[in-house]
Amino acid sequence: MPVTPPIPESVRLEAPIDQRQYLVNGELRTWDGPVSEVYSTISDAEPYAPTVLGSIPTMGEAEALDALEAAMQAYDKGKGVWPTMKVRDRIACMEKFVGQMETKRDRIVQLLMWEIGKSQPDSEKEFDRTVEYIYDTIEEYKQLDRDAAKFSRHDGVYAHIRRGPIGVVLCLGPYNYPLNETFALLIPAIIMGNTTIFKPAKHGVLLITPLLEAFQNSFPKGVVNILFGRGRAVATPIMQSGKVDVLALIGNSASANALQDQHPKSNRLRLVLGLEAKNPAIVLPDADMDLTIRECISGTLSFNGQRCTALKILYVHETVLEEFLERFTKAVDALRFGNPWDPGVSLTPLPEAAKPDYIQELIDDAVAKGAKVMNPKGGQRSANFIWPAVLYPVKPGMRVYEEEQFGPVIPVVPFTDIDQPLDEMAESNYGQQVSLFGKDINTLAPLIDTLANLVCRVNLNSSCQRGPDVYPFTGRKDSAVATLSVHDALRSFSIRTFVAFKDTPLNNETVEALVDAKLSNFISTDYIL
Repeated sequence: MPVTPPIPESVRLEAPIDQRQYLVNGELRTWDGPVSEVYSTISDAEPYAPTVLGSIPTMGEAEALDALEAAMQAYDKGKGVWPTMKVRDRIACMEKFVGQMETKRDRIVQLLMWEIGKSQPDSEKEFDRTVEYIYDTIEEYKQLDRDAAKFSRHDGVYAHIRRGPIGVVLCLGPYNYPLNETFALLIPAIIMGNTTIFKPAKHGVLLITPLLEAFQNSFPKGVVNILFGRGRAVATPIMQSGKVDVLALIGNSASANALQDQHPKSNRLRLVLGLEAKNPAIVLPDADMDLTIRECISGTLSFNGQRCTALKILYVHETVLEEFLERFTKAVDALRFGNPWDPGVSLTPLPEAAKPDYIQELIDDAVAKGAKVMNPKGGQRSANFIWPAVLYPVKPGMRVYEEEQFGPVIPVVPFTDIDQPLDEMAESNYGQQVSLFGKDINTLAPLIDTLANLVCRVNLNSSCQRGPDVYPFTGRKDSAVATLSVHDALRSFSIRTFVAFKDTPLNNETVEALVDAKLSNFISTDYIL
């Protein structure tokens, strides 16, 4: 049974965070209504009891519609200060924000560890990666503007083409990357001139609070509005209003579908969605076994498997199955469990109190249908953890085969004919990524050609991942809508719009005067260095 080490005094929170402020219309308002307690599953209490980290407001329809009204007023039917602002001025606001954000690193890293159980190195990496993402987004936005600082001419018609904002964005982020993936939606939405309503995830909610003042003093009022509460209570009335132009969500398809259905004008709703996945690994007979084991351990169990990009099912060719299982199960049981701040930990407490029971259900279902737990430690329980179970042989009809487990259980499926994993991937509801392990180019070439039509990223001899953030991140079927990357996210939260005019002396003289006078923020050939 995993044993959680004692918690050093140096990493304990000084006091619970009773968060009462929220941001609407540029004001940090004080909440005096009902609250919900925020817990961490990390604890050294005897007997075990979750740690109370603090509390957050439990908001509802009135507050949601108030924030929506603030976002609409800030957009002001396209006339608002923010959507009509010069590009260089929007960039200056974002630079001010990220500069203030960098001063909150230690606090946010501490809260990442306590709230979601992410290891200290990974928590630090999430913060640093997010800051880097913001700076990269600023640079990419500059390049977009440079590319647009010109006029095109075709068939006697000039055009000045830019990307413009869409309107009001409702942004809902995930608990597993509550800073990075949330900001991968929020930051490009803001910088492109949209106004936003943002509700943090259930887990990883307090770590947003150190940034409230930075959001308030970096952007015009109503551009960023931050609410707290249950997604159903806050997001549903906003969607039912029909006044949201973009739904930006990283979560699961059931939630995304439910929210879409609430919008009365779905044809007017743009979707930017990062959803679930069941990313497979395919281990071929000639795979480098040392590399394969290492990458499959990282792919299946980084952050306890709580990543949409995690490897969630392993197809292993029968000729190497015995060696793979022997070495892989030993590697799983050799991982170190501990608290996020303990040196060298690979496995940490699960942030969702009910997750160990859910993983146990998957194990029990698979075992009842013919699978075995292949590693001795598999399924060992503690109050806040369940040891990763390697299940074999897994087949259709088992829940762990069908469901995205999002936690520490690893199904292994044997195959002899490569068409088996290919056919099953084609039938799957998901299509984000795949990891392919092998060396023979005559085998790899046709496989890559097929896999590229089933998923959106083929990882050769490496585990699935999102980064680097400059690469497109998307999926097929129920795994995503739209594409996120530093470049693509700016496009996802904007639309091409342009001014056109016939090539006549009057038009040419008028446009030249507009450019020279610099009175229009849209018609501009300024080059931002």
